[in-house]
Amino acid sequence: MRVFVISDMEGVAGICRWDQVMAGAPGYEEGRLLYTEELNAAVRGAFAAGATEVVVMDCHGAGGDRSFNSLVPDRLDPRAEFVVQTRWTEYTGFLEQGCDAALLVGQHAMAGAERGVLSHTVSSTNWHALFFNGVEVGEVGINAALCGTWGAPIALVTGDDVVCAEAAALLGPGLQTLTVKTGLGRFSARHHSPARARADIEQATRAALEDVTRAPVYEPGAPCTITVELNTADQADPYRNRPDVTVTGPRTIEATAGTWWEAWRAIYLAR
Repeated sequence: MRVFVISDMEGVAGICRWDQVMAGAPGYEEGRLLYTEELNAAVRGAFAAGATEVVVMDCHGAGGDRSFNSLVPDRLDPRAEFVVQTRWTEYTGFLEQGCDAALLVGQHAMAGAERGVLSHTVSSTNWHALFFNGVEVGEVGINAALCGTWGAPIALVTGDDVVCAEAAALLGPGLQTLTVKTGLGRFSARHHSPARARADIEQATRAALEDVTRAPVYEPGAPCTITVELNTADQADPYRNRPDVTVTGPRTIEATAGTWWEAWRAIYLAR
């Protein structure tokens, strides 16, 4: 069984401030350790469930050379391999080769979510809202659509209670989720202890992977229109000369293509 762990920092137990997830900030090294140990818990659970290969893809944009490069390599379970991307969603090799299940670890809620800890969608300053064929989604939706492009089911989502509810609403009752903290506001939460969170992630991962037949494979629909509402009108300017992107309002852009992946590449990867 080949398992893909797609990870973010904001949903990790013990993290609820930007200081802990921004490269160079005083709390970043603490955040990296908390993050890496939750990933290790997922890796342990995956191998306990019978995984033969586990690849971790760090999807946290910490800034600068630390973007998509926040886990601590020396602390990672040696049985796992990990990916450092230049840009989020650019690495698809493991999915293309055939992936039996994906785990979304450390996830956060979409922009504007009430009580969502460190909630945002793609950019905490530029993107106000994101829609796939009219359905508002956050980063769980993006990661799930990426996996679904190659038929990989989402076996587990971990993070705060807000993102777990968001993921269940989007992906359906077959999804398993694990809450490691309860959001009290964008910068506050009632956390499980890191030790408890790691034990629970390991157990939940093992349980989720023992039978992935009910795990959802997400398909936003084909053809697919991706709509982004930006925070300010000037943020639409870089998109005006792209052949596959339409500026539909003062701060709204759209891309339509035959598949989600083609539309996403036009909006995000063509920058």
